Amino acid sequence: MKKVADSQVIMHELVLPNDTNILGNILGGRVMHYMDICAAMSAYKHARTPVATASVDNLDFLAPAKMGEIICLKSSVNYTGGSSMEVGVRIESENAITGKIKHTASAYLTFVSLDKNKEPQKVESVKPKTDDEIRRFNEGERRYIHRKKRRNKS
Repeated sequence: MKKVADSQVIMHELVLPNDTNILGNILGGRVMHYMDICAAMSAYKHARTPVATASVDNLDFLAPAKMGEIICLKSSVNYTGGSSMEVGVRIESENAITGKIKHTASAYLTFVSLDKNKEPQKVESVKPKTDDEIRRFNEGERRYIHRKKRRNKS
């Protein structure tokens, strides 16, 4: 069993002009790119193997991050299946002048642990300890079951 805390990643990025649309807001694709990187690092830290992104669930854009703001991405493994890991990512944006912070986006990404032949392999279970980790684990288990049902239908 591995601790959730061992998979935690905090990543900061400055929103630059090349990252924004004509309104000065960060591009959704750039947000997804940063989320994938941050979540992949959590999955790597948990599995200690190469990992591949399998799915993205519930990507919600809640507030725009503006050019010149700092975005902070936080991720950790919520739940583990056989070879898969659900990683939760939360992004907040901070106005560098005022210090005001807003919740910008959140998502759940699923990664698969890969062996040397790039085939899925069993991943060690995650052991939640805090009330928040236990809640996230239980919610992650429900999403895991839902994803499996959805995949079986297609």
